[in-house]
Parts: sequence; structure tokens; C-alpha cells
Amino acid sequence: MLLIRNGLIIPSELWRAESGSRLGLVFGITVAFALGGYLVRGVSRAGAVAGASVCFALFWGAGPGAFLGLLSLFGLTWAATRTGLSTKRSRETGREARNASQVLANVGIAALCALGYGLIREPWLLLAMSAALAEPAADTVSSECGQAFGQRVFLITNFERVAAGTDGGVSVAGTLCGAVAAFLVGAVCVLGCGLPQKWIWISTAAGIAGMVADSYLGALLERRGRLGNDAVNFLGTLMAAIVAVAVEKL
Repeated sequence: MLLIRNGLIIPSELWRAESGSRLGLVFGITVAFALGGYLVRGVSRAGAVAGASVCFALFWGAGPGAFLGLLSLFGLTWAATRTGLSTKRSRETGREARNASQVLANVGIAALCALGYGLIREPWLLLAMSAALAEPAADTVSSECGQAFGQRVFLITNFERVAAGTDGGVSVAGTLCGAVAAFLVGAVCVLGCGLPQKWIWISTAAGIAGMVADSYLGALLERRGRLGNDAVNFLGTLMAAIVAVAVEKL
């Protein structure tokens, strides 16, 4: 029987209620996920450890739906990173395996939201988690596909033509691909966690908003050395989570 909170049927609450006997399963899946990420060179060794920590937090706090969201995020970004690899190498814009700080900057907010849900059981935290996973999917996919397919790249602040891979640079192809990625990850999270289907669109919109905020921060602060890439990514995911909750509360 599913548990109900604030009028919502939340499978994640049932998972949490029974998770004490399933820690072994969660731990095993977490280790397998981290090892898989390392073997396909998506993360470094330190990144794999950080990824395992995040995976465990998501799975323990919010259940299988959160893990599926993380898995879809990793799959989409890994595929996008390898799309048009020869073109990226010729431009010297290929992405290396993510280290621990990059992993935490991209999915740390989502993990905190999942842990928060595990403690206080408020469904809006699952929505925030969904948006915080949709944003790095949108950001990474838009960047990677923009570098692979975008022939015309513009600085988001003034639409000046810039080279592919420039901080704050955007393209039509990259932006569209990023929006699709946000939708896919948001849909996996929302449906996997048993949330209202209308929240898919809130999660998607919030993920796109975070992606745009990331680009502005990249153009205004990262290019000038005032913020590092990890800080920009962290703030982008935080923005997505805040926007999602704010829209849902309106």
C-alpha cells in the first residue's frame, strides 16, 4: 500500500519505510554505479567516490525514482560528451573525466534535497531534487552538443559571436538539446517518484532556467575569473531547485 502525504501518493515514502532492510541493495547498486562511471571514463577515481556518495544519498533519501533520475543524467551527459568527439578534439574543447568537486557541484544540491526529503518527507523537496538533476543535464548536454553541432555560437549577454566552448556561449542547437535533456531527466524523476505529472513541466522549466543562469554567470563572472566553473555549476543547480519550488508554491 502506498503512503499518502499532503494529498500525494509518494512511492518514495514506502521505500523509506522499508529501507532499513534494503541498505545492502542500495549499497550494492551505489558501488556498481560508481564503478561503471569510472570504467567508462565518465568520472575520475575521486569522482567515482563522490558519485557513490551522491548516489547513496539519493537512493536512501528518495528511493529508486531518484536513482533512475541520476542514472538518466549520467547516461545523457556521457553520450553528449562523446557526441562529435573528433570535432571537439580539433577545437581542443573535449571534456575530461569529472573529478570529485565537479560531481558535487553538479549533483550535490539534488543529494541534499533527497536527504532532506528522507528527514521531513515534504514532496516539494522531491520536485526540487528533480529540477536540480534536470539542470546539469541541460547544461552539459547543451554545452557538448553546441560544441559538436553549433556552427554559430553567441555570448548570452550581448550576442557577440564567440568560439565554441567559450564560457557563457550559447547556440540554437545546444539550447534545444539542453531543453530536451532537462525534460527527459525531469520526467524520469517525477514519474519515478510518483509525483504529479504537471511537475514534469515545472522541473523542465526550472532546469532550463538554471541552464540560462549558468550561462549568464559564465559570461559575467567566470570569464573574468571571479567565479570558478564548479561554483557556477553549483549556483545553476541551486537556482533550478529554487525556481521549481517557487513555481509550485505560486
